Amino acid sequence: MENEKNFDFVLFYVACALIGISVIFSYSLSVYAIEYLGLGQFHFFIRELLFGVLGILIMYRLAMIDADKYFDRIGTWLFVAMFVIIAIMPFLPESLVTQTLGAKRWIRMFGFSIAPVEFFKVGFAYFLARSFNKNLLSKHKYLRLGDEMKLFIPYFLLFLLLIPIIALAQKDFGQLVVLLVLTFVMLMFANRSYRIFLFLGIFGIVTMISLILIAPHRLNRIYGWWSMVQDSILSFMPTFISTALTIEDYPEPYQVGHSINAIFHGGYFGVGLSDGVLKMGFLSEVHTDFVLAGIAEEIGIVGLFLVVLLLLFLVQRVLRISRMIDDPKYHLFTLGVGLLIAVPLLINFGGITGIIPIKGIAVPFLSYGGSSMISMCIAIGLVLSISNKLKPRDKDESY
Repeated sequence: MENEKNFDFVLFYVACALIGISVIFSYSLSVYAIEYLGLGQFHFFIRELLFGVLGILIMYRLAMIDADKYFDRIGTWLFVAMFVIIAIMPFLPESLVTQTLGAKRWIRMFGFSIAPVEFFKVGFAYFLARSFNKNLLSKHKYLRLGDEMKLFIPYFLLFLLLIPIIALAQKDFGQLVVLLVLTFVMLMFANRSYRIFLFLGIFGIVTMISLILIAPHRLNRIYGWWSMVQDSILSFMPTFISTALTIEDYPEPYQVGHSINAIFHGGYFGVGLSDGVLKMGFLSEVHTDFVLAGIAEEIGIVGLFLVVLLLLFLVQRVLRISRMIDDPKYHLFTLGVGLLIAVPLLINFGGITGIIPIKGIAVPFLSYGGSSMISMCIAIGLVLSISNKLKPRDKDESY
């Protein structure tokens, strides 16, 4: 029987708070984009508000469903339908699919652009959870290498399909990295031997290096990042290594430079909400991929710390449910949802601070965008429905 009073309300309220923060900064940080594109003053604010309200309603509704009855239906639909859509997107006409720099990532419908890959990630987490529970957890951990490798042939073939679809056709290398990390970490909880982790690690590294080498724009990002950090790293190396690895006269990534400037300009407490300077044409699309830098400039390092802490608390809450739930399928799925929030956050934060090469990837719940917002609300809604299944003692501990 559906129970609307039994789910983890703390998780729900934290998600709502993050949505509210996103709505505020979608207005504050989009000033230059509005002027440049000739849009109305509240264009991004109204859209993000609509996405946020819709996301909260979806999240609340999903929180009340019986997971045993509807979880598999929703998860299967997300995985199968979104996989089919992203597979056929390269062949759809431009009147239906928005093309940017040769990549077709968004489907245009009713005046909105939808990124199916955001929903596919949630479906992929469900697919791994159900499949690992059925095909891996039930198998003995210490199988012969050949027998264990046979278990992974379907997943290997799936990734061979995803590489041309996501990394090549959509030119979305960051999302593929998220899916690789998701698979690798979820395997750690699927009762497999270290040999599989070694194989998957080698496969992932070779895949990423190959995709970087065949794409000049990705290689340029690596060179640009290295030109920025090489002095601090090579200063610890022997002279012959330092000489061999030094890149001369290569332009540093200006976006990362402006991002770091925005963080420093904000200081500890920021220049004030809506008073940021770097968003005025220096940081393009600051309300999306560089939202953390924009937040840091306007409310400071302290404000950014509190916002990120709230996001990390959301992840901790999801992982707490994952740890307490008895059903392995639900345990793996909630773990996957936590990773879908934590991994993009780490990639984005590392990129805007120059720790790793920049990669345009949305910060869950904070970056402007309806697809990212709604897909994360669906994911959290499913986690909330699973939290209904916690035993009363565990539920009390969770709160």
